[in-house]
Amino acid sequence: MFSRVGQIMLYVNNQDEAVKFWTEKLGFAIIAEENNNQGFRWIEIAPKNGVETSIILHNKEFVSKMSPDLNLATPSLMFFSENLEQLHNDLVNKNITVGEIVNMPSGRVFNFADNEENYFAVMEK
Repeated sequence: MFSRVGQIMLYVNNQDEAVKFWTEKLGFAIIAEENNNQGFRWIEIAPKNGVETSIILHNKEFVSKMSPDLNLATPSLMFFSENLEQLHNDLVNKNITVGEIVNMPSGRVFNFADNEENYFAVMEK
């Protein structure tokens, strides 16, 4: 039986720029980093508030060579926020591409793009 989602793999073109985006602009923390100095490097990041699920930033080019049949598409991630408007304003002020807050049947939500133009959503919870 599954107990929780542990990690989400996010394949990026530039790991250093992705780390910079997620840590400096979104306030995530680096949890762990592995590097075998032969191209296999991954960085584990997560929000600083101690959530159970983390994101692993993998080098898309390296992974595609290692596993050519692997789907490297960006996962559709939904983050939760207790103060949606404050987070929305904070991201806008950091010059992040951010969509408008919209009302959905399940609650208010907006989307944002990372430095590689991958879009993610945030819902008020």
